[in-house]
Amino acid sequence: MHIGIGLPNQVRHVTASIIPRWAARAEEAGFSTLATTGRYAYPSVSDTVALAAAAGATTTIGLLSAVLLAPTWPGALLAKEIAGIDGVSGGRLTLGVGVGSRADEFTVPGHGLHGRGARLEADLATYREIWGGAPVGNGPNPAVPSGTRQVPMLFGGYSARALDRMVRWGEGYIGGSLPPAMTAPSFEAAKRAWREASRQGAPKLVVLCYFALGDTETGQANIHDFYRLAPKDIATNAVLCTTPKMIKESVAAYTDLGLDEIIFVPATDDLDEIARLADLVT
Repeated sequence: MHIGIGLPNQVRHVTASIIPRWAARAEEAGFSTLATTGRYAYPSVSDTVALAAAAGATTTIGLLSAVLLAPTWPGALLAKEIAGIDGVSGGRLTLGVGVGSRADEFTVPGHGLHGRGARLEADLATYREIWGGAPVGNGPNPAVPSGTRQVPMLFGGYSARALDRMVRWGEGYIGGSLPPAMTAPSFEAAKRAWREASRQGAPKLVVLCYFALGDTETGQANIHDFYRLAPKDIATNAVLCTTPKMIKESVAAYTDLGLDEIIFVPATDDLDEIARLADLVT
């Protein structure tokens, strides 16, 4: 199993200048992936800003949005942003896509909570077209530079529609930071949907897990605040690893489930958390 680490972009009142330093240290420590967590109506740094900073500060580590609330964006604009970040990184970005569930995240006129699933369906086609060289709207020029690739996509979510999008558009599934007993059925459903769609091989399966090994009290407070408006079953079950034993048990549990990668998402922006985690898992 590969071990990735999150960027602290979602930590409440994060010190934004830490993000490129965090990215560089995580790459030096040997983690497989740097991931963002997405919310806009929160005192944090947006996914695209954090990923662009990480792309410029690193050379080899994978980059992932886990997950970006895609329907909150105009489709063509997001396609161009993602293509640019992928290009800056040298082709290391994977777009993790979520549909979103809270009205306060949808700030663009005409892009509200209602109808977000249908918008995402149309936007996914727009991404592919623009990454393939199409212009934005009726303009004469391609929207992205030549050599832009089709950015691979993973999908998060707990509905049948999320899995349907995964098998039609994506390369795999991202599970949230919940206990293995709660996430295992979603991963099994993802594998089953993949087989039923006659996709070749197997979907990439990634899980998120929060951690705070230094200031655990602040970490717990940050996670509680982040999820205070989330559905109760998610807010009360979010996993936060605060000891070496919990980290190792999480790795073992998800290895047993046959997952490809676990990404430990920081609950604080303490740079020393990178070394603490690396000493346990890399």
